[in-house]
Amino acid sequence: MKTYLRILSYVRPYWKHLLFAILLSILYAVFNGVSIYLVIPLLDTLFQESSVQTTTESTTSTDSISSIIPDFLLDLKDSVVSWFVDFVYIGDKIEILMKICIVILIVFMLKNVFGYLQAYFMAYIEYASMNELRNAAYKHLHKLPLSFFKKEKVGDIISRITNDIVRIQESISATFSNLIKEPFTIIVFLVIALSISWELTLLAVIILPLSMLVIGWIGLKVRAQSTIVQEKLADITSVLQETISGVKVVKAFGMEQYENNKFFAETKSFLRTVLKVVRIRNSSSPVTEIISVFVGAVIIYYGGVLVLAESTLTASLFMGFLLAIFQMMRPIKELSTVNNRIQEASAAADRVFEILDIVPDIKNKTYAETLSDFKNTIKFENVSFKYEDSDELVLDNINFHVKKGDILALVGPSGGGKSTLVDLIPRFYDPASGRLLIDGGDIREFTLESLRSKMGIVTQETFLFNASIKQNIAYGLDDYPLEKIIEAAKTANAHNFIMESTKGYDTVIGERGVKLSGGQRQRITIARALLKNPEIMIFDEATSALDSESEMLVQEAIERLMKNRTTFVIAHRLSTIRNATKIMVIDYGKIIQSGTHDELIKVDKGLYKMLYDMQFRDS
Repeated sequence: MKTYLRILSYVRPYWKHLLFAILLSILYAVFNGVSIYLVIPLLDTLFQESSVQTTTESTTSTDSISSIIPDFLLDLKDSVVSWFVDFVYIGDKIEILMKICIVILIVFMLKNVFGYLQAYFMAYIEYASMNELRNAAYKHLHKLPLSFFKKEKVGDIISRITNDIVRIQESISATFSNLIKEPFTIIVFLVIALSISWELTLLAVIILPLSMLVIGWIGLKVRAQSTIVQEKLADITSVLQETISGVKVVKAFGMEQYENNKFFAETKSFLRTVLKVVRIRNSSSPVTEIISVFVGAVIIYYGGVLVLAESTLTASLFMGFLLAIFQMMRPIKELSTVNNRIQEASAAADRVFEILDIVPDIKNKTYAETLSDFKNTIKFENVSFKYEDSDELVLDNINFHVKKGDILALVGPSGGGKSTLVDLIPRFYDPASGRLLIDGGDIREFTLESLRSKMGIVTQETFLFNASIKQNIAYGLDDYPLEKIIEAAKTANAHNFIMESTKGYDTVIGERGVKLSGGQRQRITIARALLKNPEIMIFDEATSALDSESEMLVQEAIERLMKNRTTFVIAHRLSTIRNATKIMVIDYGKIIQSGTHDELIKVDKGLYKMLYDMQFRDS
């Protein structure tokens, strides 16, 4: 129940709605009971039994259980019966019948109105509370470091935020509705049954302990299997996400059937597991009902003896008792599923809370300061770094500094640690040892928001949203002046192709910008960075995947973006970094060369000259 109580904590803000729903549930249960109890006077009238006899029998039975039912309930019941007798049993049989029918109509109308309102308020609580949980999980995702997303499957994360929360939501709806409305319904009909015959009622309640034993055992089985079901569903989501994202590769290699087989294997495994859960979960309802019917058959026989042989009970009272008992069976049956639903919700919630319980290692300190302006230098001081799942150092004792306005180029073989180095600047990761300083202050002492607001990042893997070009350039800026957007696009060499598109700056470019070429997407991201107007720019192989013409346009845009900014450039194409203030050659996590292009090209056996000669040996 610990997990489920945590789920209920998201319901707490809606306690007023919950109280109103409880009140409506009580009213529904009362009028539901009254609607059944009205069958007794109706039968009395139709079969011309004595209303006095009915009242007397009822009173005698009530006296025998006065020690069980609270006095205020007995007084309330007597007052209602007295009012009902005075109102209804005046006039001839037809008039009495009409009055009973009118009362039944009013009672049923009120019962359904209260039932509708109760269902609405419970649905409001359910959807609103799960909306809070979904928002909390999504918000927390943005706080998690890049290392989390590197080791987790995207499909699994999506499944937790969508499928798992839907499962919790479905369970909350049924559980809350059942736990509030059904117990009140059982109590009302139990009181009615007791007021008619406590002996028959005592016989009827034998059903409860038998049902609870069955329910508890089934609930344990359901929870274990529900966890597996959610994991299987996450696997399906992962396969689907990967296939859609890599559809071009799938088609290029003719692997449609391979992907089909992989997906079908996952869905088949899911089907087997979910059917197992269905078998276990659905067994509680028929088992409970079979027990109920068995007890009901015994009650009918014993009650029939009281009516036919001993004449201690009238036929109308016995029929009213049977209706009350059988009306209790439905809520008891519904309650028998509550434990199963709680277990299913808890299994799904465990997966959601697993994300919420991750404490991000990259976060603001309690007394973090705001980085107002970058004035002088960025300095790496004895910086080493390794990923949490490896003991191998990716960066080993890095020391250098960059002055404001400098252009620092990082070159070297793939896997040398260049991208990891620049990832430390916006605190995507923290060093394993050493410090990274901005104007003499450790970047861990600044708020993440103020630190990253000073930076613009353009990578090889451009990411654009399924929105208009205008919205992508002005990402996160509402109602931004179009003139400024156009100015940024012109500086990024993007304006011409934008104006040639179908709707200009209002053209929707598709998911991840699939309607644009690689060079066009890159220029849009540069325009986005220009509009942010950052003091520090980071280019991580921004031109490596482009053709010569696109590279020339993008490089021209990059050079404009570099003006009056401190810039870090990672490039395999050395022609793009000749004008850098300083070039650092990094290999195996260490700086092995440092200087300007002209200085490094003179070192005959240096790695930089070797890389340069490999690229330009033809010319």
